[in-house]
Amino acid sequence: MKLLKVLHIWNTAGVGSIIARHMDKTFGTQSWVITIGRSDKFGLTTYGECWDCGAKIFTLKALLISIRYDLLHIHSFDRMVPLLKIVYPKKPVVLHYHGTDIRDRWSQRRRYWSKSDLVIVSTPDLLDGAPERVIYLPNPVDTKYFKPSGQRTIGTALYFIKHHRREDVHWPREVAAHHHLELTISEREIPYSKLCEFLNEFEFYIDRKYIESLSKTALEALACGLKVIAWNEKVVEGLPEEHTPEKVVEKLWNLYRVLCRSQH
Repeated sequence: MKLLKVLHIWNTAGVGSIIARHMDKTFGTQSWVITIGRSDKFGLTTYGECWDCGAKIFTLKALLISIRYDLLHIHSFDRMVPLLKIVYPKKPVVLHYHGTDIRDRWSQRRRYWSKSDLVIVSTPDLLDGAPERVIYLPNPVDTKYFKPSGQRTIGTALYFIKHHRREDVHWPREVAAHHHLELTISEREIPYSKLCEFLNEFEFYIDRKYIESLSKTALEALACGLKVIAWNEKVVEGLPEEHTPEKVVEKLWNLYRVLCRSQH
């Protein structure tokens, strides 16, 4: 296959940047990531650029820049898909959902995802209620950034408050008490570049209770060498190989190749 130019539109959880950088390194693609600056307050766009504009201007600029690319990979921003297929009907469009953007909303978002050539999801729980053609692509963890370092304090646990849910405080306190751990509850206001250092201060990371899959932060904690207490109260250790960026981009590359062949 000829050199493939890939544009990632939006960068949910920084996944676009991880995929783009490792895809270019491993398979020689030319990838780029575009998103809106105000949507990336934690600095997740480590590969690509953030535009200082609103959603309407972003959409217009993304439509224009897409002419330079062979394949368009949309993260969460599913409203872009029908527009892209009108302007570039022969370009393959991948739609990548990451969580609340599609959870329990498959029927509601049908007018968007049905226009894409490939739909993938980042966690297995998102397959519930999904069409058969939807494919699970494990969340990649950038092991360049997330690895064990420093001297962690044994007997400690961290929990990040998410979406200000009431059960957020009750759940981690129960779990920490059960495992005899000193608990730190923190707002998730830490820049991406500082997160590894912060995670490495703790022995355990307590993940969210309300979704039955490991969060991206939990996977990053595993890569740092922490033990993770999952939604089912099981203790998980070690980052599963399927979440390494090398494995993720290998699977995605094969999907890209099939998609590009089918478009010709």
